[in-house]
Amino acid sequence: MTQELPTAPVRVDAWIWSVRLAKTRSAAGAACRAGHVRVNGERAKPAQPVKPGDEVRLRQEGRERIVIVQRTVVKRVGAPVAAECLIDKSPPPPPRELLAALPVRDRGAGRPTKRERRETDRLKGL
Repeated sequence: MTQELPTAPVRVDAWIWSVRLAKTRSAAGAACRAGHVRVNGERAKPAQPVKPGDEVRLRQEGRERIVIVQRTVVKRVGAPVAAECLIDKSPPPPPRELLAALPVRDRGAGRPTKRERRETDRLKGL
């Protein structure tokens, strides 16, 4: 039995956690407090209510997730039920080859010199 009321508003942090967009509820709340969650284009606090039809944008792990609320759920649900509670409008993640091709500086190497920056720009084709 899923605890759902299709028209009842639910806290945005609880909804993000219950439909498995965040691993923990505290992580969902932290994302809201950090400004990584927007509901209908407005920055959301953890206790902001969401209802069916709302657009939720969540920035996590370097990409933006854009979902439309279909159904509100209070408790965490299984993956098949969670998929029914939202419409995912997110752009596809960047290919792994593109992420691997980005230059990575050694930790502690400091700021790049003008010469290193020019070499990086030349490699990028800029």
